[in-house]
Amino acid sequence: MIQKKKNITIVNIVGARPNFIKICPIINQMNKIKRIKNILIHTGQHYDYEMSALFFNELGIKEPEIYLGIGAGSQAEQTAKIMIALEKELMKIKPDLVCVVGDVNSTMAAALVAAKLCIPLAHVEAGLRSRDLTMPEEINRIVTDRLSDLLLTTSDDALDNLLAEGVDRKKIYFTGNVMIDTLMLLKKKSAALKAYKKYSLKKNDYVLVTLHRPSNVESKKNLSAIINELVTISKRTPIIFPIHPRTEKRLKDFGLMKLLQKGNIILTPPIGYIENLSLLLYSKFVITDSGGIQEETTVLHIPCLTLRENTERPVTAEIGTNTVIGLDMKKLRKNVGLILGGKYKKGKIPKYWDGKASERITGIIKKLFLK
Repeated sequence: MIQKKKNITIVNIVGARPNFIKICPIINQMNKIKRIKNILIHTGQHYDYEMSALFFNELGIKEPEIYLGIGAGSQAEQTAKIMIALEKELMKIKPDLVCVVGDVNSTMAAALVAAKLCIPLAHVEAGLRSRDLTMPEEINRIVTDRLSDLLLTTSDDALDNLLAEGVDRKKIYFTGNVMIDTLMLLKKKSAALKAYKKYSLKKNDYVLVTLHRPSNVESKKNLSAIINELVTISKRTPIIFPIHPRTEKRLKDFGLMKLLQKGNIILTPPIGYIENLSLLLYSKFVITDSGGIQEETTVLHIPCLTLRENTERPVTAEIGTNTVIGLDMKKLRKNVGLILGGKYKKGKIPKYWDGKASERITGIIKKLFLK
């Protein structure tokens, strides 16, 4: 039950690096409203604290007031640990609103705790659906949306999904995409970095690759097929591949590192947001299995080939620059050819992907919660 007050306390919860990118502009906007006290809790789901600190520094976010330090574990272990630790903190703080972003385990764990403590819950990026229940993120999205009091959506399809699931229309607000707020905030700084020079690459003449989904990297057959195709592509245009720890481990386990060396492929350790955005800005196209990059490339008019069987962001493929490839290497090869031949689709930017989503979100919170 939402109660209006003169002053309110909001707890913003993050757990993984994509969360940091999404929460950044929201915190910036909340800081402009004196009657809102916002507290940031980092669950530590992504447990490389140095890398987390780099992201906070780059994004200009304050250090979290509370760090739970949960670390690794199975889906159930991690979710349970977050819930136990978070419940203690929320019972002490007694916030007027809990705000969660995205679809990681921390998001769902926070939703469950807030609901059981009868604390109003806002979900940023509500309504996204891949229809693939083998993805833990899909389960996290469905559970979080079912428990939320404010469902803040990025696109029309998200609204349709929520209404089809029986969510009260009065709880749903079309606010746009907060990831684009952060992109626009840091685009100039990222462009000035010209990170491609660091790797002796040429502007608009290389491919950025990111790969981390279990469906791609936990299967030797799937990962081998992808790496073989990347080697072939790299003979036409160089590839830069910031490598996720899980992916690197599997490449070594499956004996595929030597295969990578046959191509014109530059491997780097995980990199920060600004360097990644800089590489993205000057790339010719992107091959990825990430969700967020599908959105960023659409706004930047950069071709994106997604190595997944589905996407929870269909608008990026329907009107944007994204093409869902799955594991069809012939389809990948065909689309690479279209890109290199200048015949790939141009794409359009979805409504409200304009850098002002966080303003809309805080405006709604202010209207609903403040007297």
